[in-house]
Amino acid sequence: MTNHDRPLSPHISIYRWPVTMASSILHRATGLAMAAGFIVLVGWLFDAASGPEVYAKFINAMDSSIGFVLLIGWSFAFFYHLSNGIRHLVWDTGRGFEIRQATASAWFVIVLSVVLTAAFWWVAL
Repeated sequence: MTNHDRPLSPHISIYRWPVTMASSILHRATGLAMAAGFIVLVGWLFDAASGPEVYAKFINAMDSSIGFVLLIGWSFAFFYHLSNGIRHLVWDTGRGFEIRQATASAWFVIVLSVVLTAAFWWVAL
């Protein structure tokens, strides 16, 4: 028996993502982004130790538009992962598990991360 009027299984277009689910996915994604960023950090240190010519090439790459976007993304990943990690530490104390509290803290972490990233780059530039 087939029913062509509705999907056979739940699909992403049917359900609305709660901010807590998006926050969980973003926490994992920022962790992966920071891992890639640490590889670039090691490259930066290696190039700095390799001499001025090699270091200049690295700086030119990071001075490009793509490099700037990556640096902003990595700083957001850092601030988000840090803020959400503190949120998880609060959860380890047994607090903040109610739906309203979890939703509010997820939004707070997202907004705080954007504000911290903007403040960091405002000071850095």
